Amino acid sequence: MSEVLNHQQIKKKITRMAYEIYERNLNSKGVVFAGISGMGGTLAQLLAAELKAISPLTIELTEVILDKVHVASEQVQLSAAIDLQGKTLILVDDVLNTGKTLVYAMKPFLEEELYKMEIAVLVNRSHGLFPIRPDYTGFELSTTLNEHIKVDFSGDNYFVYLH
Repeated sequence: MSEVLNHQQIKKKITRMAYEIYERNLNSKGVVFAGISGMGGTLAQLLAAELKAISPLTIELTEVILDKVHVASEQVQLSAAIDLQGKTLILVDDVLNTGKTLVYAMKPFLEEELYKMEIAVLVNRSHGLFPIRPDYTGFELSTTLNEHIKVDFSGDNYFVYLH
């Protein structure tokens, strides 16, 4: 297993992503971060906290609860109902691999009257099998399909590993 990003690098990427989100959403009624269960939820919390620190935007959080292994056969739910009308929704996951998880994670939002929907990921592996492209990316990393990325937000030290 080899380290791809250390704690300081991840913090810098989250800060940069938050500034990009702020710049692109100056005129939004509000920003809702929808983190995909697991590390996507943690990344959404970190991005929301950073955006709150640098902007006056109204920021809300919800978690998209789904089974990443059986994403097509299981129901997709939200941890909390949020009024999304006229707001920017940012769907957040730790790693974008093929795009399948993000496609299914969009289901609860497709009938909402959003201002716009964007995608934020910490690591983009660029193995797109679905028409998903992130609007905000912390790190681009070309990998083989046999390699795996592990994001670790536990404790006070964050890491991204390739194995």
